[in-house]
Amino acid sequence: MCECDTTATSTERPQQALASPTHPSSPLSPRRRAPDSATPEAGSDLETMSAASSSPSSSSSAKRLEGKVALVTGGATGIGEAIVRLFREHGAKICIADIQDEAGQQLRDALGDQDVMFVHCDVTVEDEVSAAVDAVAQRFGSLDVMVNNAGITGSKVTDIRNVDFAEVRKVFDINVHGVFLGMKHAARVMIPQKRGSIVSLASVASVIGGMGPHAYTASKHAVAGLTKSVAGELGRHGVRVNCVSPYAVPTALSMPHLPQGARADDALKDFLAFVGGEANLKGVDLMPRDVAEAVLYLASDEARYVSALNLTVDGGFTAVNHNLKPFED
Repeated sequence: MCECDTTATSTERPQQALASPTHPSSPLSPRRRAPDSATPEAGSDLETMSAASSSPSSSSSAKRLEGKVALVTGGATGIGEAIVRLFREHGAKICIADIQDEAGQQLRDALGDQDVMFVHCDVTVEDEVSAAVDAVAQRFGSLDVMVNNAGITGSKVTDIRNVDFAEVRKVFDINVHGVFLGMKHAARVMIPQKRGSIVSLASVASVIGGMGPHAYTASKHAVAGLTKSVAGELGRHGVRVNCVSPYAVPTALSMPHLPQGARADDALKDFLAFVGGEANLKGVDLMPRDVAEAVLYLASDEARYVSALNLTVDGGFTAVNHNLKPFED
């Protein structure tokens, strides 16, 4: 069972969902001691500098992307749509890039202002990715956040002897090459700016095996590796590169992977019951907004010193050996 991304080809049109981790303020805020009457306050200069450079407080960051420009691939539906809506709530100017023209234009119109644009973009076509980046930079004057969200799960076939290699190529074209192209062309704009945040959607399948088809799992491992590699290059230019790896999210792509024995009458209810039964964290269902919140954190200045991170949004699932039951009553 795997998390799924929004569609990136004209043949598959995924739908998705996300969830929202909280982001507590740092406990390391500077503390000033009362000055000694006979001795200068030795730490005052350092403390002043630390306070001046500290991350924004929760009150000052109510709109955490105010003044920033973001491009979201696969942004018309599912997880991508949740990211677009949340980013807009937080003040970002947004470019929705997707092959789903009608859905993308409807979302743009629903958000209803001049700070949202839509461009047709197939992430497997370099010229279209390049044109999308150029369009947003020309329209809004910069590109601060690039979200590589477009992706597919591919065929449900799990027997490697029966896997169609053309399907493997297709999954890699969208999930890996599409992410690479997004990073490449975002870097064209971000390097001269000396700032930027690139966030890609991976999956718990980037951390462990057995969470999806072979091509999907391999592609998400590749996204995690690419994230680290590009973060190593772009750090010198002030550009951060991270990825987010969700647990299973109910979408049009992931729900067909529900085992036949777990199906009844209500597809969503059955999916959530099955996934919840396997989950480590009980009492909450992972939805698209939750994933969007994780992406928002990495895109914002609250994560200004976070790079090369694969942020798992999985309730601890990948950290636990589920064959062992040491905590059961």
